[in-house]
Amino acid sequence: MTPTSGPSTPNPAAPDSTGQTPPAAHGLAPRRRLNPLLILALALIALARPLTNIVADQAGTDLGPLVPLGWTLLISLVWIAVVGLTGTARPVLTLVLAALAYAVFAIILSGILSPILLGRLEGPLANPLAIVPLLATNAVWGLLTGALALAVQRLRGLREQR
Repeated sequence: MTPTSGPSTPNPAAPDSTGQTPPAAHGLAPRRRLNPLLILALALIALARPLTNIVADQAGTDLGPLVPLGWTLLISLVWIAVVGLTGTARPVLTLVLAALAYAVFAIILSGILSPILLGRLEGPLANPLAIVPLLATNAVWGLLTGALALAVQRLRGLREQR
């Protein structure tokens, strides 16, 4: 410090200790991180759908197509509300990952429970060609719900930081 200058203030555009220039120096907002616990929780919530089908099958009850469709709609609304109303970072990616995690959990659940309950392996693991379409379908589900959650965030005045 010289006698005529004031105290030294750090230069926000100066490289940090790693030699990298902070994103804010480039006019970019720092990227917010994904919440893995939220992704896991949303995926586990979605397991209500296959668990309902398993219980109904064991009880000898035919739920028809409306109950699984209703579960899908309810789960979608919960996902959109939780992510859209809380300002969750990167809502589209969050819900795509939640949907993919749900698909993986459902595959594992099917692989564990079908031999126990049915005496034979059924589901995607019994027909591995079904795994890719199952993952793709769930990724699209996550993409759609994520886009709607992002729209909710924007309508509420929340902006996704990039």
